[in-house]
Parts: sequence; structure tokens; C-alpha cells
Amino acid sequence: MSNLSASAIPIQVKALTCCFGRTRALDNVSLEVPRSGVFGLMGENGAGKTTLIKHILGLYRPAAGTVRVLGCDPASEPVKVLSRVGYLSEFLDLPGWMNVGELTRYSAAFYPTWDRDYAAALRHQLDLDPTVRLRNLSKGQQAKAGLLVALAFRPDLLVLDEPSSGLDPVARRDILETILLSVAQEGRTVFFSSHLLDEVERISDRVAMIHRGQITLCGKLDEIRHTHFLARVRFASASTAAPQWAGLLEAKGSGQDWELSWSGSAEAIDNELHSAGVEIGQRRPMTLNEVFLARIRQTEQSSRPPM
Repeated sequence: MSNLSASAIPIQVKALTCCFGRTRALDNVSLEVPRSGVFGLMGENGAGKTTLIKHILGLYRPAAGTVRVLGCDPASEPVKVLSRVGYLSEFLDLPGWMNVGELTRYSAAFYPTWDRDYAAALRHQLDLDPTVRLRNLSKGQQAKAGLLVALAFRPDLLVLDEPSSGLDPVARRDILETILLSVAQEGRTVFFSSHLLDEVERISDRVAMIHRGQITLCGKLDEIRHTHFLARVRFASASTAAPQWAGLLEAKGSGQDWELSWSGSAEAIDNELHSAGVEIGQRRPMTLNEVFLARIRQTEQSSRPPM
């Protein structure tokens, strides 16, 4: 049997495949989440984010491939894994008849590592009244209560599945700031899933993009920012299509004026364009949203049968 270790790699997924009938929800997914920092998983609704998280939590067994969390198989060793993993999703299932204080005392009984002082500090930071019943809290306050419970036993890994979906901007800000503070102070590892790309870009160190059950891009956020560019260019003569250069993700335009989305070093892009006699009007780094959309469109075009 595996031994849980705080030094083990938090999440290792190798060649994971999951099918629901004829639908392939996850298709040969592989990724590794290193210790410390925030790993952001982004994708549109239905892309496979929640299905992947359910495998990480041991709720699903892999049809093919393997999943290891802190060195263990979460499906066969759920108690070991879940005792060291905090979890929060947009679908909260809190006992509405309890008040906030009762929730913290009730939750403390399940975790030997529960830190009462830390729980009290989190409750104060999140501005939660311990006497208010959970059913009387707003959706944002309920999400904060769920985050308190997920953090107060100081888990080695925090898994967040669309935690701020549907919340107002103030509640979203408070939750994200609490997560960031927890990571900065304790070196915690966070696996954060969201379709809100501004959230992912704001708090993540590393990101992965998932589309139709496949990982289309994975890496350090800073490296992605420095290797994806949007260039406005002018060809020497009118063209109906851009050349098929290596690294070109997407081309929009007509005649001589085009907008090109590109993956690669800025120097390599400039050299390619200059050698082809193309005039560069403007080149800038792409936003994460632009990278995501360009990658999706590239994937969809490559999967279409030839005309």
C-alpha cells in the first residue's frame, strides 16, 4: 500500500480516458501538478474539467490510465487521500440547519489536523458571523463557509471546482484573495478549475487548457505569455490565405492586411515574417483568453474532415 507523503507530487495523471456511453469525456489526458502554487485548469462548460476532478477525488475509477494524488490511488485509498485534500465546488452541500460556528465544530471532528485558531482567523478574514444559520447566508457567504472548512485542517492539496461561479464580484475577490494568501503563507498546492479565464490568469502559476476532453496546452503561465503573440501584418501583394508557417495558430484577414496569432519566440516570428517580405505593423503578447480561443479554433479546424 502506498504511503501518503507531503513531499509526493500532488497530482499525477497519465493517459487517463473516461467514456460515458459513446461520449469520450476524457481522451488520453496526462498532466502533472507540482508542489506549491496554483495550477489553473481552464475550459468551457462540458470540456471535461469536473470529470477530471472527480477522478482526482477518487469518485471515478479510470477506464484507462492512472491517477495518483500525493502518491496514492484516490479510488482505492480514499480515506488516506481525502484526509489531506481540501475540496470546494460551486455545488455546495452544507447542512442549512447549522450555524457557521456549529459547522466548524462539526467539521473539526473529522480532521485530526484541524487548526481551531486558523479556523477562527479564516472566519474573521471572510467576515462570517458564527451565529448565522447556513441557510440564511447568501450564495457568496455559503461559498466562503465552504472554503473555511476546506482550508482549516491545513490540507496538502486544495481542489477547487468552479468555486466562484455565479458569485458577485466582491465575494469572488474575497475568495480568491484568501486562496492566494493561503498559498503565499504556507506553500499550499491549489488545483483550480474555472471557465472564467480572468480568474485563472489572475491567480495561477501554471495552467492547462482542456477542450473536448483533451489537453491542448499545459505549462507555466509566464512562459505561455512570452511565447504567444498577435501580429498585425501587411503582405507585399494581396492574398486569400496566410502561408502555413510553423507555429501559426490562426490567420484572419483579406487582401494585404492580416492578423496572425502565433506560438513561438518573438525573434523567430519576426525572422519568419521578414524573410517572407511581410511588413510587421504591430506585435504584442496575446491575452490568456486569446490564446485559449485560438487554440480551440485550431483544434476544431484540424479535426474537420477535408472538403
